[in-house]
Amino acid sequence: MTEQRLVLQNCGRVDPANIDSWLAAGGFAALDRARAEHTPEEVIAWLKASGLRGRGGAGFPTGLKWELTSKSAGPERYVICNADEGEVGTFKDRYILERDPFTLIEAIAIACYAIGARRAFIYLRDEYRDLLPHLRNAIVAAHSSYPLGCEIQIREAAGAYVCGEESGLMESIEGRRGEPRFRPPFPPSSGLWAKPTVIQNVETLMNVPAIIRNGPEWFAGIGTAQSKGTKVFSVSGDVAQSCVCEVPMGTPLREVVEGIAGAHDIKMVQVGGASGRVVPSARLDTPLAYEGVLGAGAITVYGEGRDTIEIGLRTLEFFAEECCGKCSPCRQGCEALVGILERLAQSRARASDLSLLRDIADNMMLASLCGLGQAAPNFVVDTLQAFGDEYLARVLA
Repeated sequence: MTEQRLVLQNCGRVDPANIDSWLAAGGFAALDRARAEHTPEEVIAWLKASGLRGRGGAGFPTGLKWELTSKSAGPERYVICNADEGEVGTFKDRYILERDPFTLIEAIAIACYAIGARRAFIYLRDEYRDLLPHLRNAIVAAHSSYPLGCEIQIREAAGAYVCGEESGLMESIEGRRGEPRFRPPFPPSSGLWAKPTVIQNVETLMNVPAIIRNGPEWFAGIGTAQSKGTKVFSVSGDVAQSCVCEVPMGTPLREVVEGIAGAHDIKMVQVGGASGRVVPSARLDTPLAYEGVLGAGAITVYGEGRDTIEIGLRTLEFFAEECCGKCSPCRQGCEALVGILERLAQSRARASDLSLLRDIADNMMLASLCGLGQAAPNFVVDTLQAFGDEYLARVLA
């Protein structure tokens, strides 16, 4: 399997600590072109035509988000780069931040130009604090080398999984406890400090300069009908080699886990981190796309010897720990799922517990306030369907 590197094209090719190396590779060419040849409205139109969608999991059209923000009332707007990469098994954004911070800065500047923002923030995961000097030096070097047209600041994340959710992230930047907000309003109309705000994760923004340089038709020609461009994945678990790779949208999951990561004797693969969907080995040809399975970019491989119930228990214990407690479907639901999975792990559950698992999961997915509670039951729901016999084997006769 051969990768197609668009987002990662400079990783390993330029010196991330030396802006002259990046400039020699064409740095700021996209920002120059955007300003010299296109109005902000035309930049947004190009993004819409490209078909770029958010790479953080939800897949909202990027150009539409920028358009809604640019048309919202008020003179002040913000751009936020979500670098709070807290999803279990995800390390692709760290790979990008370490190896190509300058392209990310260029992309943020293009976003500010397109929506009329003067300030931008990089919300950096607490566990990535060792990257702070590296990113600060890159921002200083970029400001010294080129008039970005915006001020870029770094905000250190609060160390909570829920702050990866955009409204919890904004609460954190504003100095409050990271909790999801009730919506509407949505960030394009009322985001950071109640001002129109664009929030994109690292990988999404990294696509923008390439689209400006090469045109929307070029980008739209890669991938599938509904999923344009490439996708970066971090692959770990029961593999020959954990890795970060980039492939065209629509690539079969099998080509990544077996062809690139060298996995074999696979029982199941979870795509999208702890909150992602579970793909059993019989469905490894499922395409990695919005119309298949995708998520935020984590691929975790589980071999044949893995205990499904044990994995589910540890996953739900994580969500119960990270739940902010604001809404009862998630707060009580996570604890209830943990209790049932503990009984299953100890082979003392009853048949009624299996139907209760499904009922609790359905209610959480329907009624939870944010994506944490809505997606927390995914592992249980998917493995009940694919590996139901393992659950039944733990039920008291």
